[in-house]
Amino acid sequence: MYMVCLRYANSREEAEENMQEGFINAFTNIKKFRQEGSFEGWLRKIMVNASLQRLRSKAKLYPVVDLVDDEVQMASKEEILSHLGTKDLLKLIQNLSPAYRIVFNLYVFEGMKHREIAEILKISEGTSKSNLSDARVILQRQIKTLYEIKNEKINIL
Repeated sequence: MYMVCLRYANSREEAEENMQEGFINAFTNIKKFRQEGSFEGWLRKIMVNASLQRLRSKAKLYPVVDLVDDEVQMASKEEILSHLGTKDLLKLIQNLSPAYRIVFNLYVFEGMKHREIAEILKISEGTSKSNLSDARVILQRQIKTLYEIKNEKINIL
């Protein structure tokens, strides 16, 4: 559940706060669990909602930061995708602006459709699709910059 919260947070501390809030919500509402699905899925949804609630309560939007490493080495597309670990991808995702990060996480990791995302975030389906597309482009650009890739398309989830 910590990893779920970390995908939506700007820091480890924020993820821990989101997770704590999520567990409080889960314990408070445990009687509402109807055992129609998995407990893990129910708890995961609570963690996502706790994380989204914290993001909604913040009025401040953070700019996208380009990651550039001074000691970049040349690498092939296959090497990059095999070496790009969970931690690396998580860092790149955390550097997305909140609007892009939320849509990306909900679509890619939570498996939601744009219609569902639009309803949750109170945005249009078109905005959800646009934010996902922009998030992917930014992630591709960051990976290309990190690994000095030119003229190759990298498929981001």
